[in-house]
Amino acid sequence: MTEIFKLKNGVKKYEWGSPDDIPRFLGVESDGGPWAELWMGSHPGSPSLAVLPSGEVDLGELIARDPRRYLGEKAARQFGELPFLFKLLAAEKPLSVQAHPNKAQAVEGFERENRAGFAPDAPDRCYRDSNHKPEIICALTPFTGMCGFRNPDEIHRLLRDFFKSAHAFLCNGFDPLVHAIATSALALQEFLSMLFDLPVAVREALSEYILSIQKPDVQDGLEWELMRNFARRYPGDPAVIAPLYLNVFRLQPGEAVFLDAGVLHSYIHGFGVELMANSDNVLRGGLTSKHVDIPELIKVLNFSPSYPQIIKPGTDFSAFTYPAPCDEFSLTVMHGIGGTTAFAPSGPAICIVTEGEVSVSDNMILKKGESAFISASCDSLLLRGNYTVYAASMPLSTTRGCCSGKEFVSGYSAPLAYNEDSC
Repeated sequence: MTEIFKLKNGVKKYEWGSPDDIPRFLGVESDGGPWAELWMGSHPGSPSLAVLPSGEVDLGELIARDPRRYLGEKAARQFGELPFLFKLLAAEKPLSVQAHPNKAQAVEGFERENRAGFAPDAPDRCYRDSNHKPEIICALTPFTGMCGFRNPDEIHRLLRDFFKSAHAFLCNGFDPLVHAIATSALALQEFLSMLFDLPVAVREALSEYILSIQKPDVQDGLEWELMRNFARRYPGDPAVIAPLYLNVFRLQPGEAVFLDAGVLHSYIHGFGVELMANSDNVLRGGLTSKHVDIPELIKVLNFSPSYPQIIKPGTDFSAFTYPAPCDEFSLTVMHGIGGTTAFAPSGPAICIVTEGEVSVSDNMILKKGESAFISASCDSLLLRGNYTVYAASMPLSTTRGCCSGKEFVSGYSAPLAYNEDSC
């Protein structure tokens, strides 16, 4: 059985979005406003429309008609809905410093805010659903972000270097934080709590200091460049020094980073595909005009230092699955150069073409920017053409890749994808 439906997807126009990346990718005219995210999935915040012969239907409604048919027996039993949300993300400006809750935290927070009478779309709501939100971001253009706390010793050194030429008022305001990061058994938690509890005058002096002096002796020029950018956009926000306590990373096209629950991060600039559990739960900690709830953020954070592990697929492959240790999703990239590739997703899948065009089992042609939902009832698909396709599906198994330095060496079970011409 072949059940593949083209999708029509909604766009979120958050203020940090790029006015050009998503419209250019889709081949449509920009309206000049920020196009931040394109959502592919069934999340009620912006469900895709499946194009059926009989007309368009909300993807969530289609799946709900026959979950076993569209999700497969395992996913229908375990989740009861499409377990992942697939996105295009286009960051022209920095996203908020943020983290996502684990499953237990999401359930508790969602129920608590419901009891408190928060409207589903209330701007001061932290938990918009009861699901956790592990995620993977894969770059389509050069991409810059921050992820995971640095080691306290490194933060202490960077802070001391940064404040070497600061005036006494600012140094006195930050002395307790510098002392805490060097001596406390709960160094990172105490440091972050104290940072966001700084008096307004010290916060304002911090931004003024960053904008008034020459580049200090921070680790490299990128941290300084980012802090100046943050201070211009968000004067008085203590998160302007986030590059000193979070790791800064850069991705080249095709490279990715997986983020688990509780990891503090921010995407700063670039265009990519993002795949996550089916959730919109975000706890923010600065660099935003949206609702910030520091006590709630502190509750969900993992304060263990961690370095972003860059997943690099290499250069010579027709299909590669990015390791992501979670049950809900699996991201695979496939390249076609005129031959035939078989793709057998494990459960439901959503595919989007990022280059060229692909013929799917002689049944459908997808061009760059077009996406489709693939039912779990589908047999193995035959992909033909010259293309790059990113596919969101479910893992055959959930095994962590082993880590070598800062890159993953995957032992991960991928959806079946192989080049028939070489078999």
